[in-house]
Amino acid sequence: MTIENNVADESGPDESGTKFLRPARMRIETTVLMSHGVQSHPTELVDISATGALLRRPLGWQGELGQAWVLDMIFGRDLHIHLEAVVARISDRHIGFAYSRIPEDKQVPLWNLLGGYADILEHWREE
Repeated sequence: MTIENNVADESGPDESGTKFLRPARMRIETTVLMSHGVQSHPTELVDISATGALLRRPLGWQGELGQAWVLDMIFGRDLHIHLEAVVARISDRHIGFAYSRIPEDKQVPLWNLLGGYADILEHWREE
């Protein structure tokens, strides 16, 4: 396997698209409050990485790609991560966010939460 420009090229047939590398996703479910201006929606975190988060799409959500949102994520009793993120992907069931601003006091708690996931890349396939 060779890797160039974040594209992985493996020998053999590739039926369903191009493979890329991305930061590893840690599957964890918790409550998230997403806010944009006067809009706010409670939802659930599906997975999280060093660069973004995947949330369940709330009923009635009317956002768009590139829109900035504030995400408040609660992990147990002691960890509350508040950050800013931009909508990077939208599907019928999920919203993918890319972090745009992580306050300095939340960076270490986020990396500690991610543990080894913060430094690992994984393959994903664009379909």
